[in-house]
Amino acid sequence: MDSIQIRQDNQFIKDLEAAFRDENGLTNWELFRMAYQAANVIKRPSFKGLQALEYLSHLDILDHQLQAAEQVIETMHGRAILADEVGLGKTIEAGLVLKEYMVRGLVKKALILVPASLVNQWEKELNEKFFIPAIAYRKNYSWEDNPIIISSIDSAKRSPHREAILALDYDFILVDEAHKLKNEQTKNYQFVQELKKKYCLLLTATPVQNKLLELFNLVSLLKPGHLGNYKSFTEKYGKDRKKMEQDPYLKKLVQQVMVRNTRKDTTLNNSKRNIETIWTSLPDNYQQVYQQLMTLSFGMASFAKITYLREFCSSREACFTSLIKLGSHENQEAIQEVIHQIEQLEHHPKAEELTKLIQSLDGEKVIVFTEYRATQYYLQWYLQQHGISSVPFRGGFKRGKKDWMKQLFKDHAQVLIATEAGGEGINLQFCHHLINYDLPWNPMRLEQRIGRIHRFGQESDVHIYNIVTKQTIEEHVLSMLYEKINLFENVIGNLDAILAELKVDSMEKEIESIYQESTSAGEVRIKLDNLASVMEQANLEIQNEEQYKDGTAN
Repeated sequence: MDSIQIRQDNQFIKDLEAAFRDENGLTNWELFRMAYQAANVIKRPSFKGLQALEYLSHLDILDHQLQAAEQVIETMHGRAILADEVGLGKTIEAGLVLKEYMVRGLVKKALILVPASLVNQWEKELNEKFFIPAIAYRKNYSWEDNPIIISSIDSAKRSPHREAILALDYDFILVDEAHKLKNEQTKNYQFVQELKKKYCLLLTATPVQNKLLELFNLVSLLKPGHLGNYKSFTEKYGKDRKKMEQDPYLKKLVQQVMVRNTRKDTTLNNSKRNIETIWTSLPDNYQQVYQQLMTLSFGMASFAKITYLREFCSSREACFTSLIKLGSHENQEAIQEVIHQIEQLEHHPKAEELTKLIQSLDGEKVIVFTEYRATQYYLQWYLQQHGISSVPFRGGFKRGKKDWMKQLFKDHAQVLIATEAGGEGINLQFCHHLINYDLPWNPMRLEQRIGRIHRFGQESDVHIYNIVTKQTIEEHVLSMLYEKINLFENVIGNLDAILAELKVDSMEKEIESIYQESTSAGEVRIKLDNLASVMEQANLEIQNEEQYKDGTAN
């Protein structure tokens, strides 16, 4: 073996000696000392704990929000589903995660995708609460030059924005209302899947609405392969949501990527929900038209069987508008007769009841939810006739108009009349009264509505009113389903478990199928009563099981 020769680098020694003699080539000692001290101040021995809290002393962060942010960063490595129930502050948790990564120098470029109606709200909250210099995307803005941009997913996925965004490497991606990505065949899902991202947060209060595969799709966006591939997952678990609770291995896998807090798990119990049902009746002339619609609808296509009845319970205008659009039909003569009868009717009894209720609140702010745009127009006009100021809020408004409507409601109008778009994302804690003028058949949407006022930051008790017409389709749904299983108090948690127990995909679809398959009002009532009884029994069994697990069973 040849010997190893060691040679001395004399040139290095000469260069070092020369540098000492000529101080101009060396860094200033004072600058070096300051840099050394700064490095000592910001260095951390581990990744535990949140440095961002030092810069957010003005924020009142709750324990569950802090724990969620720590869990996302320390154990989920920045890829997670934030799935707290509505109103528990998922925005705070997400902002805290983003701020932490920015403080640590790990995020410099971020894209935040939210519903169009929430873009300005996200911009305001990130700027004012977290001092994060995020901007809402505007026409002619550069996706490349602006480090943190907030955009609607509909704008971002369209050309030429899509191509510009997909060409960039993002440190951080956030998608709000992520349950809308549940279908892997949609353009939204495919767009988010193609984004180049290091960290990714998906925010949704309803991670599993109907099928277990929806959760598989969301998890696959964060960590492809975490739940296996599509074929192996469906073969093992199928589509049964109950599997997530029954299979400990699957449950553990999901817990590795999802944080979910429910209201009962948190300290956020300062304000209470007060639920009140206000009953009204149809006068004889209205009742006569309702019976005509009942007879007429059972001779129509399945969808029409329930649509016109629901609309008529809401307003003459909603039903009238739909019947006018019906066009040629085998029962055309009967339809024209119903249209003629509707034209003779006076103001809707529910509108009168609504007006009395609002007047009794002594000028306090009120949100009114309706299912139909025609009803929205009618109610705005009707309230104006009684000296009550109101503004509309619906999905067709552009972002700026929605913000304007919210501001008008806060500063001037007493009432905000919203269609279902108003149940998504907006924060209206300054309002304590909510009226369900039309009750949704999907209780998930009911919780979305209530979450507009009963949410993080609400210090006052909230009052929920349901205006329901006796001896109609509304009474069936309220009395036989909502009240029997206390859905107003425990919408999301209990309903998910009940439907999974009964192997029912959607309560809304189940009710619709009952109407579609029935031939008389009596048959509808019997079937709905049976469904309510089965759900009530399932609810009791679930509650007993939970008590047994907690050790509180008798």
